[in-house]
Amino acid sequence: QVQLVESGGGLVQPGGSLRLSCEASGFRLGDYTVGWFRQAPGKEREGVSCISNRDGITSYSDSVKGRFTISEDSAKSTVYLQMNSRKPEDTAVYYCNAPIGYSGSFYFNWGQGTQVTVSS
Repeated sequence: QVQLVESGGGLVQPGGSLRLSCEASGFRLGDYTVGWFRQAPGKEREGVSCISNRDGITSYSDSVKGRFTISEDSAKSTVYLQMNSRKPEDTAVYYCNAPIGYSGSFYFNWGQGTQVTVSS
């Protein structure tokens, strides 16, 4: 079964750290550019970070640049999102998926996501 499964979310205090995992099954994650996305209550889903399968180049949204780090372990077919210096506005459900270029479409169905809550 082809799917992406997110995990690692939880409750963290402002300034704290958390690492999310995106594990692929049924396909080689390294064959795709993979991104992390998030959706806060009442808001649209937005892109957070992306890692290219061709050259490993990473990109980040302005809101997380300098605080989040995306990485990939090809052997484990897993992409990680290390989140440091968390802010309350980082509270959201986090998803991973493989974008089809800049079309706005994605290769896979969205998974359940993992809830991240930043609160004191």
